[in-house]
Amino acid sequence: MAAQHRVASSIAGSSHSLQMGISTMLNRLKQSIASAKEFALFLKRRALLEDEHAQGLRKLCRMSQDSIHRTEHRGGSFAKAYEDMMAIHERMAENGMQFSTSLMQMHEDLVELAAMAEKSRKGWKQSGLAAETRVVDMETAMRKSKSKYDSLAEEYERVRTGDIGGAKGKVFGIRGPKSAEQHEQDLLRKVQTADQDYYGKVQTYQTERGELLNRIRPETVKALQDIVRECDSGMVLQMQKFASFNEKLLLSNGLTISPLKGQPGEARSLRECIAAIDNDRDLNDFLSSYHKHLPPKSAEPKYERNRVLDTQQPISPTGPPPGQGSFQSMSQPMSQPPSMSRAGPGNYAESPTSPQGPPGHGYHPSSGSISMIPGAQRPGSQPQLERHERSFSIGSLTSRHNNNPQPSQQFQPRNSLGPQQPVPSSRFNGPSNTFSSSQGSGGPPQLGALPFQPSAGPPPLQPQPPPPQQQQPPPQFQQQQQQQQPPHPQPLVPGGPVNPLQQNPSGPNQQGPGMPRPGYAPARQQTPPRTEPPARPVFRVTLSELYERDQLAVPMVVYQCIQAVDLYGLGVEGIYRLSGSLPHVNKLKAMFDHDSSSPSLDFRNPENFFHDVNSVAGLLKQFFRDLPDPLLTREHYHSFIEAAKNDDEVLRRDSLHAIINDLPDPNYATLRALTLHLHRVIENSAVNRMSTQNLAIVFGPTLMGTDSNLADSGFQSKVVETILQNTYQIFDDD
Repeated sequence: MAAQHRVASSIAGSSHSLQMGISTMLNRLKQSIASAKEFALFLKRRALLEDEHAQGLRKLCRMSQDSIHRTEHRGGSFAKAYEDMMAIHERMAENGMQFSTSLMQMHEDLVELAAMAEKSRKGWKQSGLAAETRVVDMETAMRKSKSKYDSLAEEYERVRTGDIGGAKGKVFGIRGPKSAEQHEQDLLRKVQTADQDYYGKVQTYQTERGELLNRIRPETVKALQDIVRECDSGMVLQMQKFASFNEKLLLSNGLTISPLKGQPGEARSLRECIAAIDNDRDLNDFLSSYHKHLPPKSAEPKYERNRVLDTQQPISPTGPPPGQGSFQSMSQPMSQPPSMSRAGPGNYAESPTSPQGPPGHGYHPSSGSISMIPGAQRPGSQPQLERHERSFSIGSLTSRHNNNPQPSQQFQPRNSLGPQQPVPSSRFNGPSNTFSSSQGSGGPPQLGALPFQPSAGPPPLQPQPPPPQQQQPPPQFQQQQQQQQPPHPQPLVPGGPVNPLQQNPSGPNQQGPGMPRPGYAPARQQTPPRTEPPARPVFRVTLSELYERDQLAVPMVVYQCIQAVDLYGLGVEGIYRLSGSLPHVNKLKAMFDHDSSSPSLDFRNPENFFHDVNSVAGLLKQFFRDLPDPLLTREHYHSFIEAAKNDDEVLRRDSLHAIINDLPDPNYATLRALTLHLHRVIENSAVNRMSTQNLAIVFGPTLMGTDSNLADSGFQSKVVETILQNTYQIFDDD
């Protein structure tokens, strides 16, 4: 009995530390899980911030690049440095996006690690604490049994020693009074029964406690320690990766801004890009580019005495003689090639105030008027002719090359006739010497070959004799200058339309105000310009022939059109859907057919395509429609249609990708350039309203051929739509 009491005391002393191991490790694991979740949340928010920053930076760079290419911004070295600076920022944005992707992956790994640790913690908590609770319950039952056992033992001890607390030796029971001996025997049986029960509970408790201490608790604590170590190690690993990714981000941005020297193919640093800006050279280049737009030098102002005063005062030796004619400038600008400006009989140069167009560009005159006053030559007109090669008067020319002085007549502008003056029906002599100043005449008038005729103006003035010092050129000089005139004027644009007035000339014997007056040398009869065949045709030529001839993977017309739309058409609503001007398209087409490398076909200057980007889009579609073999080729037509019939998007994309890889090299390169361009159009669909479906409807028949089966039109659009939707899966974006 004493031994049992010692065992119970030792068990009671150690019962307070039963749950310390498992509960302590459970609390420690809970801390690790909470820390992992908090760090994962930080990584997620940091990744979102970095992604938002990178996306905003890239969008800002692209918007700024598109804006800097417009004509209202600077060019030259500044534009190049600005593009390089935006490229550096785009690479920094790419670094930020990669950093954001890495952080998001780390967040997912940490969340998964915390979830697994939490699940394991719940399992071990349930099994470990169940054993602990079972041992505690057994300890409680053992304590109750011991208390009952001790109470019965004390009572038995009192009865046995006779210390019954005033009793007379009898004890009342259920069946009547018991004697002291009977009462002692009953208590002895109860004490023995309590002893057996107490002993059994102690044995059971010792067994369960030994199982707990020797197996369950060590296994649970060890498992919880392993989970804690795994969770802590995983979090530390992610923190190390976070530090490494931060270093990589900063190092990549640093090398992007300032690359290492001596590397093959190294790019310029941001400092070098900015240092390469040359403001003086940019300014000089800008001013030089406008040199061709300078107007010709105008004649110096010169005093001309009014003939009204000549009737009252004697003629001054240095003043202008009476009857001097002058060549009035046109009310609208008119341009003429220098080769057609001659100073001979029947040829008249334009006014010094008429601006000249830039070389290589046709300048269309508007409806203007020309006024001339023929008469005797002034003494001061010859120096003026020598100083300004293209500036001289009509009157001086006619008087120089005629032996007899002509009466002075006043020629009024055609647009300034009085209300009672009839408009002449013909103003030029000869069947082909008609003249039209309208814009649709096919080019500027050939002034050097058309004699100007007087209109129905005021009555002629009285002829004035020329001054004594003025001499007329000999007849041999007149004949020599007449022989130097070209037999036919050359058209400014090869293959251009013929002046409609030259096709319906007046008869050579027609009389009236439109006929030349005596003293005017009539111009030679002209024939309509002949349409020349294209020198280097581009349209209706296969892509393989263009590649063999020009050695360009993408035809120049496609490159220029894409460049123009990228610069000026991405924000135009309905681009590629709206039609441009047909005359503009035909003119650009003719220019490309003659010389596609001409500087006047550089579409970076919107003046070269008449500031009409829709005409450029129409020209591009016309080129693909005119191909003898469509861009996607007749050979692969049925393969494309069969691939478009696949309902599975991935299978349809992969089938089209395989067919595109089998295209000829010129077709593949051209299709790639066009697809990347149309993808840029789609990126601006919020402005231009041209979605993938709209562009597919426009370019489906254009790229696959318009002579195909009408039932395949839907599949043609599906082919182009699938290509545009998977642009960067099919083609690489260089």
